[in-house]
Amino acid sequence: EKLNFDIYKNGDYFRELAKQHSMDVTSFNMYVIEHPEIDRQIEQNAREYAKEHENLVIDARLGWYVVPESFKVYLKVDINEAARRAFYDAKRKSSENLQSIEEQKIDMQKRYQLENERYYNLYGVRKEDESNYDIVIDTTNMTAEQVTDIIIQEYEKWLEQ
Repeated sequence: EKLNFDIYKNGDYFRELAKQHSMDVTSFNMYVIEHPEIDRQIEQNAREYAKEHENLVIDARLGWYVVPESFKVYLKVDINEAARRAFYDAKRKSSENLQSIEEQKIDMQKRYQLENERYYNLYGVRKEDESNYDIVIDTTNMTAEQVTDIIIQEYEKWLEQ
């Protein structure tokens, strides 16, 4: 909003596909292992969207990979805080039916491993390899506003290079 950029969220697309297949997001992650064309479709959609739009934020695990000329940001967070945030995110409830923060944490760890395996087998990349990014921010103890300010500051420096 501060930069007046549009946002494209691969996760929303993935969750919508999971619903279309009548699966929760974790089951769909396992299903996609046997159907790599789905991952390719998801990444291709992000790539095409980026080509058609300027001033865009791509919120995607492999955004850095599919749009390599972009300013690449990696946001990390402690797993306990990530689980707490996810558990209380109302938008996730339609694709995740978890009963506690601890269940959320276990589910997130499982999906993280599934994604790492899929992305490495499909593309030969590791999303958590921090060398793939222009900036890495640990958001565990930060507000969204603080994170946004850092990203914008670093993005403006990147543009000057």
